[in-house]
Amino acid sequence: MTTIIKPAATVILMRDASEGGFEILMVKRSSRSTFGSIYVFPGGKLDPEDSTRELYSYCEGMTDAEASRKLGIEKDGLAYWIACIRECFEEVGILLTGSNDLLIQDTHKLNALRSKLNNKEITFKDICLSESLNLRAKNIVPCAHWITPTIEPKRFDTRFFLAKVDIKQLARHDGFELTESTWIKPQDALKKLEKGKMNMIIPTIENIKALAKFSSSKDAFNFFDSLKDEEIPPILPKFIKKDGDWIGFLPGDEGYDDV
Repeated sequence: MTTIIKPAATVILMRDASEGGFEILMVKRSSRSTFGSIYVFPGGKLDPEDSTRELYSYCEGMTDAEASRKLGIEKDGLAYWIACIRECFEEVGILLTGSNDLLIQDTHKLNALRSKLNNKEITFKDICLSESLNLRAKNIVPCAHWITPTIEPKRFDTRFFLAKVDIKQLARHDGFELTESTWIKPQDALKKLEKGKMNMIIPTIENIKALAKFSSSKDAFNFFDSLKDEEIPPILPKFIKKDGDWIGFLPGDEGYDDV
């Protein structure tokens, strides 16, 4: 039986750190969820509603043609940007909208709408329509492309994105899919990984390693914004079991093509 590979979007939120450098938002997934009890970034599979023209009209600074070109696909690239924004709001309560939108200044209303959204009483499109939001698509840029290994029962074709966040917006994990959330510098996250204090999967680790090379969120954003689609190739990890342990291979590793 062939496993269906579902399109998904993951967003790496960045904010400037008060003592210099920048931080990224990491969340810990519940043990009940896919890839549970590990630290990841907010994100999830695309919903059918994400690819509606009505929602595209609320995206500021990005058309579907431009988004699709950035991802190297024929159409509905903008659905990935919308999925990033929706998942970010659902999971951590940060709404990537224009600073002039009154909704992000009304914490009580913002939390009430998020609660209704997570309880499936309303849709994200309902919120965009009722609040006339300006979704900050221009402040989101693709940075990686990972495909779940064939050994997993659930597989995703995931586009990773970077997004700049206003430090005034606070992250609040949902308490269901996510049990913890923390802002942390990429270098510190790698140190905690090494000490066994933060468990992560390969795509998360590799994205953090890439960000740790930059001294500022602006430099990181501008670098990935300058890349063309072919410069962000899909990465499919491969695994073999040897003496009871799984051994992973990435493209370019010796033995990858033999797995």
